[in-house]
Amino acid sequence: MAILVTFLLGIGNFALHRAVMDSGHPLLGKMPWFYHALHQRFSFAIEFLMLFAGLLLTAQGIAWGPVAYLGYTALNGLSAWLILSDRI
Repeated sequence: MAILVTFLLGIGNFALHRAVMDSGHPLLGKMPWFYHALHQRFSFAIEFLMLFAGLLLTAQGIAWGPVAYLGYTALNGLSAWLILSDRI
């Protein structure tokens, strides 16, 4: 069950990530040079690695793994809300 919840949180993180990338917010123009050179692939690769690590920790039965990923998702959601609602 924890693996399913972690996976669903990962889907939500990817959706939020895509929404922020497609928003055209001026903050995205301030990203480092390698972000623009790799055409957003780098940030999606990092997002995938975070989900992969969360799933591995969950599958191994390490209790802080899904809790840490839930915290990451909460921070990701907060930052996406701030960017998408033009509060920053």
